[in-house]
Formats: sequence, structure tokens, C-alpha cells
Amino acid sequence: MTATGFAATLEGMWTNIFSGAALAASAVSGTVTAAAPTAVPTAVPAAVPGVATAAAAPDLSGLAPFIDQTVGAQLAKDKIPGAAVVVVAGGKTVVAKGYGVADVAKKTPVDPARTEFFTGSVAKVFTATAVAQLVQEGKLDPRAPVNTYLKDFKIRDTYPGRPVTVENLMTHTGGFDDEPLGVAVRDPRDVPPLGKYLAEHQPGRVRPPGTLAAYDNYGVALAGHLVETISGEPFAQYMQEHVLSPLGMGDSTFVQPHPAAIDANLAKGYRPDGGGQTAEAGQYGAWAPTGAGTVATATDVAKFMQAQLSGDAKLGAGVTDLVQRHHFTMDPRVPGMAYLFEERPRDGQPLLFKDGDIPGFHANLALLPKQSVGIYVVYNGDGTDGVATWDGKALINQIVDTYFPGSDATTPAQPGTPVKDPRADSYAGTYRSDRISRGDVTRVAGLVTSVRVDTHGDGTLSTSGLSQDPNAADQHWRPLGDGEFVEVDGQDRLVFDGHGHLASTIDPAVAYYRLGWYASPRLHLPMLYAGAGILALAFLGFPVLALIRRLRDEATHPRGARYARILAAVSGALATVFMVGFVSMTSDGNAFDETVILGSSWLTALLALNGLLMVGTVGMVAGSAAAWRYGWWRPAGRIAYTLTALGAVSFVTVAFTYNLVWP
Repeated sequence: MTATGFAATLEGMWTNIFSGAALAASAVSGTVTAAAPTAVPTAVPAAVPGVATAAAAPDLSGLAPFIDQTVGAQLAKDKIPGAAVVVVAGGKTVVAKGYGVADVAKKTPVDPARTEFFTGSVAKVFTATAVAQLVQEGKLDPRAPVNTYLKDFKIRDTYPGRPVTVENLMTHTGGFDDEPLGVAVRDPRDVPPLGKYLAEHQPGRVRPPGTLAAYDNYGVALAGHLVETISGEPFAQYMQEHVLSPLGMGDSTFVQPHPAAIDANLAKGYRPDGGGQTAEAGQYGAWAPTGAGTVATATDVAKFMQAQLSGDAKLGAGVTDLVQRHHFTMDPRVPGMAYLFEERPRDGQPLLFKDGDIPGFHANLALLPKQSVGIYVVYNGDGTDGVATWDGKALINQIVDTYFPGSDATTPAQPGTPVKDPRADSYAGTYRSDRISRGDVTRVAGLVTSVRVDTHGDGTLSTSGLSQDPNAADQHWRPLGDGEFVEVDGQDRLVFDGHGHLASTIDPAVAYYRLGWYASPRLHLPMLYAGAGILALAFLGFPVLALIRRLRDEATHPRGARYARILAAVSGALATVFMVGFVSMTSDGNAFDETVILGSSWLTALLALNGLLMVGTVGMVAGSAAAWRYGWWRPAGRIAYTLTALGAVSFVTVAFTYNLVWP
């Protein structure tokens, strides 16, 4: 495969996995080819006495057909087996529908009141509710160090005087590294205890807590462990007794393995495979507070949304207010984080958002508190190129844009003439998400998912790689002054803090840091491709040269020279096998996502090849020096060998930088 072909394959794979890049779905006219939706009654019990009554339902006439058309088109176009959608408004469920099938082989239709979907990280806001309950009961101080409550292990004191607090865990600001490799299991019976797993897999802390947001699964799992430590109840039991049961969510559970009655209605998650679908694994794991193993019906999630919107006292006094209240922002000019809800205003409406993505399942939940509206959509398929990660967001955006239009009250009027920022040129460069792992193989995402910022003479900026919408890969921005920019013909904002960081309204749970030229993918990608190409030539070329010499019966080179060429050929073979194997493993981004979270001995073996290659590279550098010192081969041969050694150095440098080496 050519370097260009490999670049396209690898970049496409990692963009799909970590950025959710795929074709945006939209409403289309014509006949919907997906399975007909299944509706359930929309009546909801009256508000509980003593609980704030939700605002009157807005006019949502035509919403159900609108959703039918949009979701039906998504399933057909993007090869997604099924979906469920619920919308609550004014204290009632106004839409509850299923689409497509929950089981491809059995052709079981999706029923929003019966079909169980894995929630993924949407479960995090349930965990936040449990934490808020303990805070309101005075059992948990959100500003106290988590080590105050931990009994069996402690969080390492990486930044003396800067302990991780409960509030940090609830706002993704704990500063833990993201290390998703091997966090899931295939069989729920193999799930280890939460506390034991957290103690044995504590990631590094890569920034002081409370400084920047970086989406943090370990921190949320740790918050769940605090819940069980303080309450004295296993986490799943606490959630059942204090969150799910009070709301009548009898078809939801955090227990692994699931109760038999729930498993009987569990949807299967799929990824497209040729003209069909392949069932996925990797939905179970120790980190239940983050959503591992958590399942719910769509109508059960509707009950949770209603409780959040109405301030339901069954969850505890002040609990929903604490969960939804603003708690952190990376810059006061942009929204930030509530308790694990992300603040993503749209069309002038405050909007609290949470999504969840695990192999085969993708869910999105949005609350519009001022409108008393909640929207939940979940799919049981990854879709072509991982498109399902965007489809739910697209649907929510379309609903808000259609039924709650208006000027964006959070964005100042865009001036006709941009207000030039004298520091604009300093913002240009390449930026990397601070969620990118430092500690495991997923760091390779940083090689292909950077954000590029370019400045223009009129004071405007353009960015690529920042938008979650795959149809808006490039965005343009007008300056508002002092490092703040508003999207041209859009609603988003971004800010530069003056310390090399970028934050935006696109995803308040992630910040970006500027890379020096030496750390940029613009340098590393050519180094990787050039090194791989040179080593592939060595793999093919040096054995051919040896054969030609033998056929010509030419004089035998010194033993050291022969060994040096053998080492070059072996090193070339190692690099070539790694590249072919890695490209093959990552060619299906959906499948590789599953491989990463389950862990893989094949992936470890591939990385071990680069470990051997590092040893070979040291030998080649020594062989190159010896070739010039002792006059091995002709000058052209010595130059070729030296270039091969440099190619190996280039390749292993990039491999080591992005954790593509084991051990």
C-alpha cells in the first residue's frame, strides 16, 4: 500500500473512532425503507404533589412524523438496524417510538417500552444524580479530596497541594489520563469488582485538577465507587434503590449480569459488514458508573428526563438543581459543565447534553430546561464509518432548530467589519485534544485527529478538525476581541486563553493544547511514511542484492557487513509486517474500536514487533558507522545503508512517541 493510501486508511479509522466523523443524516422526502415505527401510549401520571410542576408543553405538532422521516432515513442510508426515540414535554411523553429491529437474525422489532438498549455514557448523568443525593444529604463534600472517603486505596499525590476533589470528578477536571485499552469484557460474568479494578488500573495524572476539562471515564467510575463506599451498598444496588426504583424505572439496571427478564428483551448491537451486520462485543466492564453494562428502555429514560425537568422530590430535595447547575468552565465566555451534563446552548436555548457510545450502541440525551423538553435517541448499530455517533446529535439539532427557532441569545450580533485581534497570528497552529491518551496505544489518535487553526489577513480564523459534524469539517470564525471568536453562519464560539489552550462550545468536556512544530502530526506523519517506505525497500532490496552477488560469484563481504545487511532486511520485515497488520486491523474503525476496549493479544504482538525493531535500529545505526569506518561496500552501498538506518530511526521515533511499541 502506498503512503498516501495508508494515510487515508489510518486517518479515516481514527477519525471515525475518536471524532465520530461520518456523513450527517438529514430528513429526506420520499418513501422510508426502514421498518415501521412502534408507538406506545404517551400518557404520563400527573405531577407528584409538592414537586414543581413542569411548564406547559410547547406546540410540537408534526413532531412524530418529522422524527419518523428523519430516523427512518438514517437507518436506511447508514445501515443501522434499529433505534428508539422518546420526547417529553410539559411533564408528558409526547413521542415514544421504535424503528427497525433489535435483533437482525430474529427480526425482532424495536419497542420503546420493551426493548433494552445499552445506554453507554448516558448513564453518567444517573451516576451524577446519585452523587448529588449524597451531597444533599451531607454525606459527601464536593470540595473534599476523594482520598478523604477512599478506604482500600488512595489516589496518588502527583500534584502536592492539588488533590482531586469530588467536584473534579463530576466536571471531568480530575486530570487523569485516558487509557481505554482493555477496559471491557465479552462476558458479564467476568466483570471484576469496581473498587478492585480502580485500584489496580489507576491511570497517570497528567494535569493539575480543576484546570482544564478532559472527558474522564476513570474519574466517573471513581465517583461511583465513592457512592458505594459512603452508602455501604454495592453501586448497582444503590442505583436501583435510590434512583431507578423511585422513578419507576423497572426496566433499567446497572447490575452485571443483567436480570433474566431484562436480558430477554436486550437488543443486539451491530456494525455493518459487507452487505450485512456483525454483532459486537465489549459492552460490559467494571466501570458500571460510566455506563459499562447499563441498560434501559427508551421509555424508562423518559421517566428520568421528566424527573430532571420537574425537580422530582423522589430523587431528593435540591438534587436535580445541583446536577443541572453550572459548575465549571474553562473560560467564563463559553458554557461549560454541570454535573456530567454538558452545557451546549442552541438557538438561544440553554441545553444540557449527554451522549454515550460503546460498540454497537450510540445514545444521545438532551434537556431544554426552559422549555421543559427532553429528547432521547438511541441506536443499536454503529452505522457506516461510525456515522451513528453523529446521527443522534443531528436529530436533536434538527428538532431544536425546527421547534425552538430564534436568535442565538448567547452570541453577540456579528459585526459587519471584524474587530481585529492583535494577537490573532499567535493562535495559528496545530492543536491536540487533551483527552488523547499519554499512556496506551490509543495515543495514535493524536497522529490523525489534530485541529488546525489558520489566520487570515482580515482578522478571521478558519479551523479544520474541530467540528463534530462531518459535513462541517472546516469552520470560519469572526473575532469578538481578546481571543474570542464566533462562528460565521453558525452558533458556536471558541476562545483562546493566552496560554496555548483552545476551548469551544462544540464540546465543553474537551480542551485543546497547541503543539510545537516538533510535536505536530505535520512532521510525524511524513516521518512515519518515509521510514516505513525505506524499511519496506530494505526488506525487499537487501535480499535481492545478496542473491545477485551470489549469482555473479562476487567476492564475499566481511562477516560484519553481511550481518549488517541481514539486520536491515529483518528490520524491514518487522516494519512491513507491522504496517500491513496494523492497517488490516484498523481498516474497519468500528471493529477496531471493539478491539481496543476488549484488548487483543494480536495487537500486543504487533506492538512487540516494533519493540524488536527498536533493537534492530540500534544495530543498524552501529552498522552504518562501521560501514564508513571499515569501508564496507561501495560508497553508494554505504549511503543506501545509512539512509535505511535513518529511515528506521524515523519510523521508531514516531512509533515510540505514539505508544506503538511494546513493552
